[in-house]
Amino acid sequence: MNRVSDQTRERAAWLTLLPIAATFTYYTLPVSFQQNLWLTFSPQLLAYAALTLWALANPEWKSFLRLNRVGVGTSLKWGALVGLALGAVNLSFILLIIPALGGDIQFLQETPHAKAPAWAMFPVGIAVIGILVELNFRGFQMGRLLTLLGQSPAGKLGAILIAALAFSFDPFMVRVFHHLHWIAVWDGLVWGFLLLQTRSLYATMAAHTVEAWILYAWLKLWFA
Repeated sequence: MNRVSDQTRERAAWLTLLPIAATFTYYTLPVSFQQNLWLTFSPQLLAYAALTLWALANPEWKSFLRLNRVGVGTSLKWGALVGLALGAVNLSFILLIIPALGGDIQFLQETPHAKAPAWAMFPVGIAVIGILVELNFRGFQMGRLLTLLGQSPAGKLGAILIAALAFSFDPFMVRVFHHLHWIAVWDGLVWGFLLLQTRSLYATMAAHTVEAWILYAWLKLWFA
């Protein structure tokens, strides 16, 4: 299917601006408001609501989200390889470089992910999280930004960067991972370029999931 004609037929791409605006507006609120759990989750809740409305307005939403099954095996393979590479790099950064610089990683034992039963998180729970997060940030937010900003190099770079920053500065991400939320900028950039190269959201879902599996398993063993 022709990508240019897809873009001209797409409706309501502007809906992606709502969760992005909500994310950065959150940081203008008083600190007492930022502690409210509902407000912490509000950008993600708004994102999935906006995604639902957008999908209802676009019968070809699967194609727009790059969920075509053609070549899915190759996309999953490349995604898994990228996930392995990112997992190794980020694990080394968290376990070796951050402590060497005097940074704290002990708080990772207290995250909701760490406290949840291992059977609920690994492997299915982590996979579900990875799929939903990529559906939101790369499929919906970055994909719609590509429609709004265009397919020029500047438009593509802008879409990748804005989606990566929205992902990294998601209030729940910052609340849970503290200073380590900056790693998500790097991840978001890599996954964004992966989406452009493969034109498949399955690739970024696989990359996110495999990386998260590696980090979860190794950190569990590290803190055991």
